[in-house]
Amino acid sequence: MTATTSKQTALNDALSALRSTLPELKGVIIATSDGLPVAQTMGAGVDANRVAAMAATALGLGKRINDTLAAGTLTELSVSGTEGQVFLYSCGRGVLAVVTPAVMNLGLLHMEARDTAKVIAMVL
Repeated sequence: MTATTSKQTALNDALSALRSTLPELKGVIIATSDGLPVAQTMGAGVDANRVAAMAATALGLGKRINDTLAAGTLTELSVSGTEGQVFLYSCGRGVLAVVTPAVMNLGLLHMEARDTAKVIAMVL
């Protein structure tokens, strides 16, 4: 097994664990900081390449806002709509994007997703 295969397996395992803990999630994707999808479990009809690019762009903008406001290191940000929410978690050289329904236990989500983001950061 190559290092790349081992990393891919670890990332897929992290997503599977998150999805099994929070089965109500609509989708989860890991992207590089330059917007390339690395691993994902998105719903049918969702363009993972596009979501990865937007997640990386949003995280980059969030980092610039944090820097401008001297708010420290960006850890996460969110986008909310009437039908759902997207939470982006910084993972070192990557981003974890979690798509949720409009109603979600945010305490549980953040606890699980933050732990997953730490695992992803170690793998990437």
